[in-house]
Amino acid sequence: MKSTYQAAGPMMDIGITATDRAEIAAGLSRLLADSFTLYMLTHNFHWNVKGPMFNSLHQMFMVQYTEQWNALDVIAERIRALGHPAPGTFSEFARLASIEAPEGVPAAKDMIRLLVAAQEATARTARGLFPLVDKASDQPTADLLTQRLEVHEKTAWMLRSLLEE
Repeated sequence: MKSTYQAAGPMMDIGITATDRAEIAAGLSRLLADSFTLYMLTHNFHWNVKGPMFNSLHQMFMVQYTEQWNALDVIAERIRALGHPAPGTFSEFARLASIEAPEGVPAAKDMIRLLVAAQEATARTARGLFPLVDKASDQPTADLLTQRLEVHEKTAWMLRSLLEE
């Protein structure tokens, strides 16, 4: 019987080349970093929002950070299913993320603007993976990306609506 194990661990043959799996995992790692940064930003704003919109924003941010927290596991587990380690430290997330967190505590409307930008940045990161995922016929990752895009685009729209007069 032929062994399926190598010194580095078990061989993997899920119909996606090792190179494509590595590139997809790297892209998903960037998405995970943006998602974690967005989670932290939203949770920070939940804790620190103040002003006349306090109650509605406090509640909205809690719904958003809870959804974002749950998404982190899904993204990390897809990276693992592709045979790669998921990033999981602040330094890795800082290096991989396209979102910069502000210093201090912004005013409520600025929090909303920053979250719109962060939601849109995360959507762009997800959307940017589709060419590679499509080329590799990686339908599970395509499904994950589609679900994340729907959430980020809808959330950005809802937040933008708060900025209209």
